[in-house]
Amino acid sequence: MDFDLERMTIMGLALAAGAVVKGATGMGLPLVALPVLASVFGLQHAVGILAITQALTNSMQMWQFRAARADTRLGFLPAFLVAGGVGVVLGTWLLRTLPERVLILSLGLLLLAYFLLKVARPHLRVDEALARRAGPVAGFGSGLLQGATGISAPVGVTFIHAMGLDRAAHVYAVSVMFLVLGLVQLPSLVLSGIMQGAWVFEALLAMIPVLVFMPLGQALAGRLDRRTFDLMILIFLGLMGLKMVLGL
Repeated sequence: MDFDLERMTIMGLALAAGAVVKGATGMGLPLVALPVLASVFGLQHAVGILAITQALTNSMQMWQFRAARADTRLGFLPAFLVAGGVGVVLGTWLLRTLPERVLILSLGLLLLAYFLLKVARPHLRVDEALARRAGPVAGFGSGLLQGATGISAPVGVTFIHAMGLDRAAHVYAVSVMFLVLGLVQLPSLVLSGIMQGAWVFEALLAMIPVLVFMPLGQALAGRLDRRTFDLMILIFLGLMGLKMVLGL
């Protein structure tokens, strides 16, 4: 593998920024880092690197917030995750076939639609019963996007955010989602011929800035109240949607 210091430095900075956001909100590593990595390495390469880092970081966060698994509102997760796994397989095929701009634009439009809906109807919530019924649909959409773009948040995090969970349950739910979808995505990338051996080494290097900066985000989040945390996630989703639509 050719070691390109400039590209590795850009990757490190992008992952450091994403790690701070992930530490604070339980999400945001691929949303922040993927556009940068895709512009430097290409989308398939970026998805391959982040699939590995996502599996590692979400294992850590799931364990950290494991006490929240007893929350009855998380009963939607099993069906959600099974459907998500199916979506990942199909999404990986789309990664090989659809134009990159079509995929990114679709993500951005979904995020902006949810942002505008929450601004118009701030008290809109997905209750526990609706979450169980709609969970498989949301899970499949999350997996589809994960496989096709490396980012499942426009559907998955949007769905979980709409449930109005407290921070611990929210972070646990999104960590489990990212972990399971990532574990399905990794063999899909290998079997489809997308993943390359050199990318595994790059992903392990990528974990250095992630491990350094995630605790910083967690420390910042510890000072946030529930309303501020909820608003921060909503603003983040809206900004990422705008960025994707504009192609920045």
